[in-house]
Amino acid sequence: MESTSKLLILILLLSSAVSAQRPANLKHVGKKWLDINYAGDTLTAHRLDIYLPATGQGPFPVVISIAGSAWFSGNSKSRAYQIASSLVSQGYAVVAINHRSSRKAIFPAQVNDVKGAIRFVRANSNKYQLDTSFLGIMGDSSGGHLSAFAGTSGGINDFTIGGKTISIEGSVGGNLKESSRVDVVVDWYGPTTFQKMDSCGSRFRHDAAESPESTLIGGAIQENNDLCALANPITYIDKDDPVMLIIHGDADDIVPHCQSILFSRALSAKGVKHELIIVPKGVHGGDITWQDANVEKMIAFFNDARRNKVGMK
Repeated sequence: MESTSKLLILILLLSSAVSAQRPANLKHVGKKWLDINYAGDTLTAHRLDIYLPATGQGPFPVVISIAGSAWFSGNSKSRAYQIASSLVSQGYAVVAINHRSSRKAIFPAQVNDVKGAIRFVRANSNKYQLDTSFLGIMGDSSGGHLSAFAGTSGGINDFTIGGKTISIEGSVGGNLKESSRVDVVVDWYGPTTFQKMDSCGSRFRHDAAESPESTLIGGAIQENNDLCALANPITYIDKDDPVMLIIHGDADDIVPHCQSILFSRALSAKGVKHELIIVPKGVHGGDITWQDANVEKMIAFFNDARRNKVGMK
């Protein structure tokens, strides 16, 4: 079992790394700030990088980016920039963030970190030339999960299921007068319903006690129904959620594409505007899933959401 888990982790990291091979578009970057700590401590896991476009007049609309790592990495912001770098050439400021590793802090630490980073960006928008009247979020794999979670949990402080209560908003970095809501979500093949991953096409046992999802919540997912439900973005969907784009390959056997289909159906049931793209022969990461047409669709989706923000929550 342990060797299977290690193989899963290796494949997750290698699959995610494929998408990192896309050009980073550094030639389009003007000002940048690296290794800013958004929590007021010394943790590498609480650092972020800000990249501004080289052209155009600021302040610039913002997209926060979170890289996938099976929630294990506390320092993935360089790859978080790479997966979002095409947006800089289109006039967006990209904020690439780290979050705490699930091996050092279990859920909801990662969600608390994301929300703390969002509040930090809003509180320091003038300093960094950021227009937070539009703030989007995107991520791949576990970063897609955290992005979707940020979208569906907007405005929720504490949440209870069964005998378990968690603080979703948290207090990382303070700035508690600032909102952690986002205007648009782009979720690349993120898990949304943990306990159904193995039953709909995974080649590995996410149900195992040492799986990424089980590590995240601090126990085997099938033995911790309440905690598992609390960690699922699908739990928090309501009609006021932001517009979302979901992209998932139908050949993904690490995070099966049923995760995005289930998420899409739940969003539809609540009347949340979204679009689901199922990529034929797309695997977990990889050039087929991250083909130029899908990257261009992501850019267009952010542009449309920005134009249509009036009336959006």
